Amino acid sequence: MDMENFKSLINEKDRFGKYNNMRVTEIRPGYAEAVLEISENSLNGLGTVQGGAIFSLSDLAFAAAANAGGVPTVAMTCSFSFIRPGTGTFLKAAAKEVSNGKRTVVYDVNVCNSADKLVAHGTINGFHVEGEPVQKR
Repeated sequence: MDMENFKSLINEKDRFGKYNNMRVTEIRPGYAEAVLEISENSLNGLGTVQGGAIFSLSDLAFAAAANAGGVPTVAMTCSFSFIRPGTGTFLKAAAKEVSNGKRTVVYDVNVCNSADKLVAHGTINGFHVEGEPVQKR
């Protein structure tokens, strides 16, 4: 599979990500990075990035990494810790495969701010679903 084409496909087809200034910037099977350009629409009442936006960015990075191998995969369970407020001009989530079994996967996801400080860390467990790979939909 051509990873550049797959990255473009994800960035075009993920309407939620596009609408919320998120995009995949790096991708290969088992690893992906996604970026959120921080705007007024990303902020909570305290003026920092809303936790749901941080989580959504993590989910986008996970989805890109987990589906880059060609097997349709969705998130099953997640656990996240928010380390510090999301501030700066952008946030970057990096998802890295820990385990890839017959039906399930495990990924670690780190989210850093534009100063490369850790904002959140989580684990996402995914499930391989039946059906056409993402790139064929």
